[in-house]
Amino acid sequence: MSVTAQAGLFAGGVLLGAGGVALFSRRGQEAKVQAVPVTAAPVPAVRAPAPGAAVAAPISDALALSGHPGPIADLLKQRAYISSYDRRLQHPVWTAEHLTAESIARQPGPDGANRGKSFFTEDARIPELFRSTNAAYFRSGYDRGHMVPAADAKSSQQAMDETFLLSNIAPQVGPGMNRDYWAHTEDFVRRLTTKFDDLYVFTIPLYLPRQASDGKWRVSYEVIGSPPSVSVPTHFAKVILGTGLKASEGSLMAKAGLGSPVALGAFVMPNSMIPDTAPLRSFEADARS
Repeated sequence: MSVTAQAGLFAGGVLLGAGGVALFSRRGQEAKVQAVPVTAAPVPAVRAPAPGAAVAAPISDALALSGHPGPIADLLKQRAYISSYDRRLQHPVWTAEHLTAESIARQPGPDGANRGKSFFTEDARIPELFRSTNAAYFRSGYDRGHMVPAADAKSSQQAMDETFLLSNIAPQVGPGMNRDYWAHTEDFVRRLTTKFDDLYVFTIPLYLPRQASDGKWRVSYEVIGSPPSVSVPTHFAKVILGTGLKASEGSLMAKAGLGSPVALGAFVMPNSMIPDTAPLRSFEADARS
């Protein structure tokens, strides 16, 4: 989206008359001061930048030595998804992906994606000081949970490898969550590509308050690593937008209340063991919140 910046510069002047200005000294004597002609300084022309051009922010001298502190979050672009990485929490703030039946199909032949060739890797785009590491997860009791699953990125080996970047990972409980209920939810989302032409999926780690024994609500969470560096979300959300309802599914989806060409759903799950018998509807949430 282009942003057009417009700037204007206004200048004014004070004209001095040819006559003198009468001043009075402390002794009450009148003195005359001859007016000196003043020449206005030239005003540099300022042009508005072209539409879409980047406008460099001025840097103060105070930041010249150490540099700008930089962003709290890094916007990262991969082949199968985009994400925002939080340097403070050291995991994604959100991930976004566009799924179709074609995009999640594995390419035939030796060039097809192979999960066995992918490894959890630090993201070199993140400054080392704020980078999530494998060491932080070692013996932490948490899985390295994909926010964008590897199975959503089968278009190429590189696309799948990028889902193993630690900038796409957040600590998740393993049994009953990452390895079970969460994985089943990811599979459910992929199956929706048979119902809709396009799916837009957003995955969001959350930190939700809990009511304490004193009746007050507080946000409390664990931080793993040595020193502690990677925050452990209390919940995870999936927001799913489906467009282009396939004609063959019209009547079936209509019975389920999803007969519109556009369907929106959101689910919020605790970062804890969830029984397989728990219905997905029990985790439904208002997507607007």
